[in-house]
Amino acid sequence: MARRGAGTPFLLRLSLLLLLRPGGTLGCASVAVGSPIVPLGSAVTASCTIQSELCRGLEQGKVRITWMLDNEPLAGSQRRGPAGTEVSNLTLPQFNRTQAKLWCWVEWNGTKQRVGMAEIRAGYPPAKPFNLSCILSLSDYGLTCQWEQGADSHLPTSVALKCAGSRAQAVTGCTPQGDRSHCTVPRRLLQLYRQMEIWVSATNALGTAESEHLYIDPMDVAKLDPPSLQSIQSIPFQTDCIALAWEVARSNAYMELQCELRYRAAEDPAWALVTGIVGQAGTTQHCGFLFGTRYHFQMRCRRSSARGYWSEWSPGRNYTTHEKAPTGKLDAWWSARLAGAGGRLEVQLRWKAPRRREANGRVLGYRVTLSPRRRGRDPATVCNTTHTQCNFSVPAGTRRVYLSAYNAAGESAATEVVLLERKGQPLARLWAVPGGERSLWVRWEAPPASVAAYILEWQRVSSEPGRCSACWQMERDGAATTALIRDGIEPFQQYNISVYPLYKDAVGVPVHTAAYSKQKAPSYAPKLHLKSISKSDAELCWDPVPVEMQNGFITSYTIFWANSTAEVSSATVNPSLGSFVIRELKPSTLYKVHIMASTAAGSTNGTSLTLVTMVLDDIEIQFLFLTLALIFVLLILLLICFQKNGRVKQQFWPNVPDPANSSLGKWVPVELQQEHLQIPSTREPGLATISTVTVLERATWGKEPTAEPAGPFPAMPQPYVQQEGLGRPGHGWAAAEPHRGPGGSGETVQYARVVGDGYKGQQHAPPRLYLRSSSSQPLLPEPSPSPKPYQNLWFHRAAPHGCPGDGGCPDELLATFPLLQGLRISGAEELQDCRTF
Repeated sequence: MARRGAGTPFLLRLSLLLLLRPGGTLGCASVAVGSPIVPLGSAVTASCTIQSELCRGLEQGKVRITWMLDNEPLAGSQRRGPAGTEVSNLTLPQFNRTQAKLWCWVEWNGTKQRVGMAEIRAGYPPAKPFNLSCILSLSDYGLTCQWEQGADSHLPTSVALKCAGSRAQAVTGCTPQGDRSHCTVPRRLLQLYRQMEIWVSATNALGTAESEHLYIDPMDVAKLDPPSLQSIQSIPFQTDCIALAWEVARSNAYMELQCELRYRAAEDPAWALVTGIVGQAGTTQHCGFLFGTRYHFQMRCRRSSARGYWSEWSPGRNYTTHEKAPTGKLDAWWSARLAGAGGRLEVQLRWKAPRRREANGRVLGYRVTLSPRRRGRDPATVCNTTHTQCNFSVPAGTRRVYLSAYNAAGESAATEVVLLERKGQPLARLWAVPGGERSLWVRWEAPPASVAAYILEWQRVSSEPGRCSACWQMERDGAATTALIRDGIEPFQQYNISVYPLYKDAVGVPVHTAAYSKQKAPSYAPKLHLKSISKSDAELCWDPVPVEMQNGFITSYTIFWANSTAEVSSATVNPSLGSFVIRELKPSTLYKVHIMASTAAGSTNGTSLTLVTMVLDDIEIQFLFLTLALIFVLLILLLICFQKNGRVKQQFWPNVPDPANSSLGKWVPVELQQEHLQIPSTREPGLATISTVTVLERATWGKEPTAEPAGPFPAMPQPYVQQEGLGRPGHGWAAAEPHRGPGGSGETVQYARVVGDGYKGQQHAPPRLYLRSSSSQPLLPEPSPSPKPYQNLWFHRAAPHGCPGDGGCPDELLATFPLLQGLRISGAEELQDCRTF
């Protein structure tokens, strides 16, 4: 059909819309389910039937039927039914939804359309109601019943309260509104003073459930109105008894009533209950009340023949019983010491206020006397106070004082207080454990001797001095080994506890212990201080945590330290210590240190301390400074020694001859001093400079070397010295015999040639060529006197007789100049302009 043209899809859609319009689908398709409401989790069957002859446009086409459960596609089984119908059957094996819509779809020529729908709900049968109870109100005589619903059934459920009389059919007494679980049966449906059957019925599509049936007389469950208290007064002759009068409500006037009375004082935690009071009597008496005590009274009633409901408690009424003189003995504790040279005894007496049963009213004060009261005579009073302690002085030797309490009705009998010495045996052992957040159990081992009573003292440990005068108690049972402390105990605070055994003739030496009722981590850890540091050790100190901030017994301090590479180390320190030395640290390294304070209940970290170890220890620094000081002193001593000792000075600083002051310069003739030695390079006057240092060579002068006698040493070369005058090259040679060392041996000798100008500051001094030997050997083999100028032809202008005109002088002429006999220096060819001497 897709080949019919482009207009075919549009026509198909239009035909389907006409086919499946609201009016056209009524007879075209139908959806049927096995049951629209099923148990949750059960199977569901459904079928969808399409009647093609009734569906215009579907007569010739093939119809395909599909299913959708809400938005979930499902596949059914399709078949052709009778009369040309198409039927699709669907089975859901387990329906797990409480509510869903099942759709039937028709697919024809590629187009889908919903043609039918069925709604399915699933749930459970109604749960059984329970805890049914009813109350009859005497104001309107309506019976109000309430119950508790069971589990939700997920289905619409109708609930009704059913009731039936002894001879009547069951009727619906009331129906709760909305989701409420209570309703009221009107008076017209009730049968008073007769038994009725009452129950709750819950019904839904899957079934009906009923509560337990309640068989009651409505009047048995009636709730009466409370009575009204009229008066309360004490009975004069029985002073611990009272008489109480009341009046019942008008609605209860003709009923037999049973009533209850309750009362309590302001300090009592619970009510005292009086039962078995006949309501119609209107009055009752009760004894056992405390004197001078304020009480609060209330009353309620119910029918005597029923086990129904009590009325509400009546409005309260207060009453205070009359007072009586205090009774009983007072618990007292003392401390005494001799004061001054007058022989007076300073006494601090403390006592406990009498119990309520013994106070018999409000105590107005306490009196301490030195003797008991006798008829017709009042003893001397040393203390009269409203407090529970008194400080006074008595004559030395006083061993007894008398303590009494008084109120508006009279004074109690005196309690004798014996001031015994504290020299008795102490307890064998004492310890304390928490009894709660605000109490402590104190336990001890009794001493061998018989004990009459025990005194327990406790003081809160604080940084500030103080003393609690009321923090003590007496245990009158001498056989007791435990006691519970409640007064003034706070959590996270330390208490010192002392126990004194009381003997017949002495007071035992106290034994002490410390305890916490509850512990936690300290409020803060101590702050670290650096006491000293070296390259490998650091000593830290800290102030202990104040006892109020410890919150428990400090079990240990833990020191943590870490360097820049996160190498963490720790050490545990005894809590009694206040310092610690960290060892094996690395020199010149930064460390971060902190301390952790721990109790049995937790730990707290302190702030971090940064420190850097030293490069050297103090001893090493002192040793270094000492070494430098010794070196400096030694240098000073050496310098002084060199200055004072010429021989030592000569070894390190030998005297070097000054060429300017050499005797060689003084040997130059006068006429040679007038001639200037010309050097090719023009130099400025200044200090003498050294040009070269050369090694003398073996040389000959115009003839073969003479044969030397054979020996163990080679022949010594003949040294020479060449001096050339300005403009006369080749002149000025002088030869000398080879120099022999000691013993006639010949050795090569190093010499130096010194060429220099005149020293700065010399006037009219011509430049000279200085020839100097650097050898340690003498220049001449043996001393020879210097020739006179007229005897040495070398110093004259004309060449010596027999000298060749073109080059130098024979070696024989050099012998006439003794200073040049040992010198023969090479390299004189550089001095081209030097004149001969």
